[in-house]
Amino acid sequence: MQHASDALHRPADRTAKLRLFALAGSDALGQAVADRLGIGLAAHEEREFEDGEHKARPLACVADADVYVLHGLHGGPLASANDKLCRLLFFLAAVRDAGAARVTAVVPYLCYARKDRRTKPNDPVTTRYVAALFEAMGTDAVVALEVHNESAFENAFRCRAVALSAAPLLVERLRPLIGDEPLCVVSPDLGGGKRADLFRQVLEAAIGRPVGKAFAEKHRSAGVVSGDLFVGEVRDATCIVVDDLISTGGTLVRAARAALDGGGRRVIACVAHGLFMEGAAEALADPAIERIIATDSVPPFRLPTGTVREKLDLVGAAPLLAETIRRLHVGAPLTDLMVF
Repeated sequence: MQHASDALHRPADRTAKLRLFALAGSDALGQAVADRLGIGLAAHEEREFEDGEHKARPLACVADADVYVLHGLHGGPLASANDKLCRLLFFLAAVRDAGAARVTAVVPYLCYARKDRRTKPNDPVTTRYVAALFEAMGTDAVVALEVHNESAFENAFRCRAVALSAAPLLVERLRPLIGDEPLCVVSPDLGGGKRADLFRQVLEAAIGRPVGKAFAEKHRSAGVVSGDLFVGEVRDATCIVVDDLISTGGTLVRAARAALDGGGRRVIACVAHGLFMEGAAEALADPAIERIIATDSVPPFRLPTGTVREKLDLVGAAPLLAETIRRLHVGAPLTDLMVF
């Protein structure tokens, strides 16, 4: 098996056959990406054994092929994040052993991306450990959508790491919801300032006029969130709260209320990944958030029918993922796709 150190110097082979696999649980998104590329999903087998172990193997020939394996690493509804990560890693290794010329993991949602630094003594830096696992399987590149911290993501990998921004997808869906009113992009915490500013730049380019910016303060310690400072001019503006994901929804609601208290007219939330963990349906029913726009990187299977589902607008990630795969396959630049 070849290792990550070899992958650093392995060039793209533009003549290699493109193969796209999607593992169980990511079938729908994988098929949408394949349709955009004008190809079929490559055949593979996944088997479960009585003792809880599993096996996955490619059925399509991958010898000398440029192989892309798509799998979202969010937990549930049928498998945990750990299960999905293990299955993806084993399949990547199997493809490499079967003679693939290049192997790329396409991960719409990357698990453990939020654990990218030590916050307590002897804390694990799990993002780095996950990167080492991908590299050990002989993975040449990892493509992820809207990682929690793009710098930590890029620094964790020695193989190529592509961090895609969801901003173009979200802005495209946002445009019909706004008119000529003042706009302000709000980061729900200082750590998300770069993400919010990139979103603001994409939005300004799309509508051809200036967009304001604001920041809410947030501190988290032992699961308790605090902070009351809000900086930015939001009076009479439509406020767009931008974050990488929704977990329980508390962070977005806090930022939305702060924006409205500051004189904002209404609030729309734009996020890449909707995890919608326990309590999210109750928190996000708060009228402080008028609408939620999220990609379909994580299907909203945890959300019951009701208020939040009614104000949730899902955006397909397939066009962005397909275009990224196409460009990687032919060796074209990714710059205008708003990669980090």
